Amino acid sequence: MNPRPIDADEALERLDAYGAVLDARSPGEYTLDHLPGARNWAVLDDAERARVGLLYQQSGAFEAKKVGAALVAHNIAAHLQRDAAHWPRALEPMVYCWRGGQRSAALAHVLAQVGWRVHLVRGGYKALRAALVRQLAEHARRMRLVVLCGPTGCGKSRLLQALERAGAQVLDLERLAAHRGSVLGALPGVEQPAQKAFETALWDALRGFDAQRTVWVESESRRIGRLQVPDPVLERMRAGRCVRLHASDAVRVRILREDYRALAADSAALQQRLHALRALRGHAAVDHWCALSARGALDTLVADLLAQHYDPSYRNSMERNYAGFADAPTVEADSADAFDALAAQLLRDDAAP
Repeated sequence: MNPRPIDADEALERLDAYGAVLDARSPGEYTLDHLPGARNWAVLDDAERARVGLLYQQSGAFEAKKVGAALVAHNIAAHLQRDAAHWPRALEPMVYCWRGGQRSAALAHVLAQVGWRVHLVRGGYKALRAALVRQLAEHARRMRLVVLCGPTGCGKSRLLQALERAGAQVLDLERLAAHRGSVLGALPGVEQPAQKAFETALWDALRGFDAQRTVWVESESRRIGRLQVPDPVLERMRAGRCVRLHASDAVRVRILREDYRALAADSAALQQRLHALRALRGHAAVDHWCALSARGALDTLVADLLAQHYDPSYRNSMERNYAGFADAPTVEADSADAFDALAAQLLRDDAAP
């Protein structure tokens, strides 16, 4: 039995139908980005790949292939013994590497000779990546979006989570980006994914949506931490219908104190992040905020940041970028615990004829 060649679009469309998705690239390549659910069956690890590449330069293709073939055979055998011992014959794996070349071909050949019906992606990860970017744009154009707008601290993320609990379709960009989206928004101890991995996760979320139902999303700027929202998604958001969320300053301070509890407890880390605002807000303002942090005056610090930094930036950005913002209806978050009721209200309004 020979592997069945498939193109990247078919591989993505049928992704959930394969019994296993096997990424034959090195662990380093896999870590930067891989298909959702893919397992890393590296036929060469990072050190082995570098060794074979150096040998190719120094001694030529024959010597490199001789060493590489032994390493590949050893690694494929280890994967079979460790990971495929209980695979049924009916399981159909899909295999890809960087360009659909020798690494995936070697793995696919061995699996096919065992008796599995193997699907081998033409063009490998590079072709999958190009198809994924194209499909991401197509999915974005079909979305029926409602954008939750509101200044920092009003609870947009909490409302989004409440909508999700209520069964709504939710696109949580900050969760996918592992960042809350502001200068203070890095999650403690959590690294953001690579840009390509973020886009893959975004594609995975969009492909699961029903195009006939509303998708709720929080208003975002172009950047979330160090990641960038892809243009087709951002353009669709900025053209979407908006709902404004309002909360009093007292409620916003409480929400931010709760959401940034870990950062607030580490004055040195908080002050380090505040330093990033010097170029925008000046040394005097940042020195004042650092002093408030140092003496534990966190309510005053949060209120000051809202008034002097976040709110002016928010108003300018929303009026410039979101077409539906000016005429958007407003809902009120009268406490930090009001979001399940607000979500129910929004879903009733959305379902009304």
